Amino acid sequence: MSIRYALLSLILLLPLSGFAAENPETKKINIAVVSSYHPEYIWSQMTNDGVLAALLEFGYLDDSKQGEKYTRTNHVESARIVLQKYWMDTKRQNSPQQIARSFARITDELTTFKPDLVFLGDDNAANYFGNHYLDSKIPVVFWGVNGVPLKYGLLDSLQKPGHNITGIYQAGYHREGVKQLQKLIPGIKRIAVFSDDSATGRPNAKKMQRYGMQGELGAEVVKMVITNSFETWQKEALAIQDQVDAFFISTHNTLRNKDGNHVDYLDVARWHLKNIHKPEIVAAAFSVKEGFLSTVDDSAFNQGYEAVKIAHSILSEGKNPAEISSYAPAQGPFIVNSWRAKMLGLEDRIKEQSEIIDQLIDEHQAWK
Repeated sequence: MSIRYALLSLILLLPLSGFAAENPETKKINIAVVSSYHPEYIWSQMTNDGVLAALLEFGYLDDSKQGEKYTRTNHVESARIVLQKYWMDTKRQNSPQQIARSFARITDELTTFKPDLVFLGDDNAANYFGNHYLDSKIPVVFWGVNGVPLKYGLLDSLQKPGHNITGIYQAGYHREGVKQLQKLIPGIKRIAVFSDDSATGRPNAKKMQRYGMQGELGAEVVKMVITNSFETWQKEALAIQDQVDAFFISTHNTLRNKDGNHVDYLDVARWHLKNIHKPEIVAAAFSVKEGFLSTVDDSAFNQGYEAVKIAHSILSEGKNPAEISSYAPAQGPFIVNSWRAKMLGLEDRIKEQSEIIDQLIDEHQAWK
């Protein structure tokens, strides 16, 4: 055997290194997306927009029509990838038993699909499927984790994750949102914090409580309600509204009525907008689209877009997720809902303080 032939044989026997696809010219990359939520949820739609924009920009999709097909059908195949989406539906089906069934079903489907890379959208997907894939050979990129993602045990540190998982998290610009609203409406000194009792909602509510206790809001958090009872939400909101200047609304997606049936988040928003006559700060732009007054945006679009940027560095540049820092995108714009402002009699304030408003929208999806 010649030396040249021996060396060639040795090279062929060596295991593939890194996380890139074996040969993008001959083998399409199987990419799985596991979303914590459901297709009708506005946040999920906005993260999906970011994902598709980046996949198109980096050449994983051939054209925008493929993105439209994927959004409709949860599946598309391009020249480079096979993209498949799975929905956990944990905003509506969120009991431990329901989440366990969703996890088992999707795990079985992923075993058949054999992904080369997995995206995990938001907390429940990151927690359940992140730990399922931890230290496997499959690279995993998450987005939308509320607060520092170290809480799920997937990363050694933000700077050096140390495993096969990294991604994008939500810093939450709630303190900044309060300060901007105080500029728009002087005299906001007392705030009520309301949230559903979910993995998404609790961190935002507790962060606001901590800011208040540390004197970082320029206002006092006089009431915090974390509940999955719609009846409790209604009762507490009505009782406190005359004692506060504003509400901070975290998420409101896992509430149930007295019969134990899930209440759609737009129905919760509609009730609040109709019955509560105080301005609101919310966690991100998707809630302003529902009809709530204001936010300093923690962009859903950016969460999806930045996650694909990380995946691109893994798939096309051969980078190791263990060495890719997890980070939060920069603070977004101060967004105000002109429809809600009019409802609250704030039209003049909007005109007088227009220079502090980065984006003015006129949407009220919860009112339709």
